[in-house]
Amino acid sequence: MQQLLATVALLGGLNEPALKLLTREARRVTASAGAEILKEGDPGHHLFLIESGSVRICKKYGQPGETELCRLGPGDFFGEMCILETLPRSATVQAESDVVLYRISSIAFYHLHQQLPEQFCLLVLNIARDLSRRLRRLDEIFAARH
Repeated sequence: MQQLLATVALLGGLNEPALKLLTREARRVTASAGAEILKEGDPGHHLFLIESGSVRICKKYGQPGETELCRLGPGDFFGEMCILETLPRSATVQAESDVVLYRISSIAFYHLHQQLPEQFCLLVLNIARDLSRRLRRLDEIFAARH
């Protein structure tokens, strides 16, 4: 598990004590192909790391105007906004294939903040970089369609 954490870009640069703290808090979960892992509008209290399989992230899932935002696979993550805010989920995540995930509660990141604040700051910087990358990608998609 700690090896997976060390390869996830979001956790890049975190030291061994920080990774151990998150490893202790992580729970393995599985989902079958087609299963909804998260639903848009539901409360968000967990970050998910993908060990194997793939997911798709959609707005307005199963409704007219459904929009696929992206597809993610091994080493990717989703649900990171729960680390920064306590708002409802912004999209639905559906298992595209059978998937193995590790779920980490937002409280684990609070513990990281309390125990290793410099590591938490690095994590927040990684989140900002990733959100910027994802926003840039969505801007490009939007511009191409209009």
